[in-house]
Amino acid sequence: MITTLDKQDCSPTATHAIGAEEAASVSGALKAIADPLRLRMLSAIATDPRGEACVCDLAELADVSQPTISHHLKVLKDTGMLLSERRGTWVYYRITPARRGAVTALLDAFAPAAMLDAVESEAERAEALQTMDARVTRLAEDLADELTGLNRDLIIAIVRESYAGLVRSAKLTQHLIPLTERFARQRLADLARDRGSSVPQVLFVCVANAGRSQLAAAIVNKLAGGRVIARSAGSTPAVDVHPHVKSLLVEIEGPQGADTAFPKPLTDDAVRAADVVVTMGCGDVCPIIPGVRYEDWTVGDPALASPEGVAAIHDDIESRVRELLSTLTDQRKRP
Repeated sequence: MITTLDKQDCSPTATHAIGAEEAASVSGALKAIADPLRLRMLSAIATDPRGEACVCDLAELADVSQPTISHHLKVLKDTGMLLSERRGTWVYYRITPARRGAVTALLDAFAPAAMLDAVESEAERAEALQTMDARVTRLAEDLADELTGLNRDLIIAIVRESYAGLVRSAKLTQHLIPLTERFARQRLADLARDRGSSVPQVLFVCVANAGRSQLAAAIVNKLAGGRVIARSAGSTPAVDVHPHVKSLLVEIEGPQGADTAFPKPLTDDAVRAADVVVTMGCGDVCPIIPGVRYEDWTVGDPALASPEGVAAIHDDIESRVRELLSTLTDQRKRP
């Protein structure tokens, strides 16, 4: 039997639930994309540099008939996610402006789920974390002894903050200490950097820091040859770099480069140290720092792409990187 008090205790929860009409709308949208081909179509349209995609482009995603492609696009259009425009014999599709933020967030949120990696059991992780505080303290003291030109308390604080930022998404605790050291060293270098007189630095930011941003940073560092330095970070870092991107990093940087790449959380000091911040599908997550140049690149996410798609994304990013490097190096040559 439910008493009046029980009803009063339970009622606040119901008032915060999504409304019936809203739930029906969201449910319809989720059902519409609950198909691999439709999901790929939506991703292709959302990340096309032109801001739209032709039916002829989308037909290349799968070996199906033109009517089948048109059917799937109609389903997506009926949910309000897509707008269409006929030009001659072809129809072009683009994301409805009011839905672009939701579509981008959806694709980026589910992309890390495509990465299947071994993780520790809860018991193993809990046991390892019990000894981690002492190891982090030792690491902080060692770095403070080594980097005598920086404030000791600052070094210790940065090491602890770096560990706290990485432990949330760490796949294996056995890697936490070396990753914390590398991340802390990078942050300390950023804090000490004089942005106006140093080698230009670019920061690439995406959601998971597992694909696009890692790839872009690696391409910059290879093509620039030390004339420009690239870093990367994520607003919500994944547990590891996507396997498709790791294989590309091996080609670009060699096995060692791929082994040392890891998703890192976005920090204010990384943004402050950058001359250019390039966002890649992560929205307005970067703090606005005076003197920093901001760009937004709409590029595909390798986590949701086929091998051919990953190669195309690589070429797209490389083309954008070459253009970016030309502007940075030209600026440095001017008196």
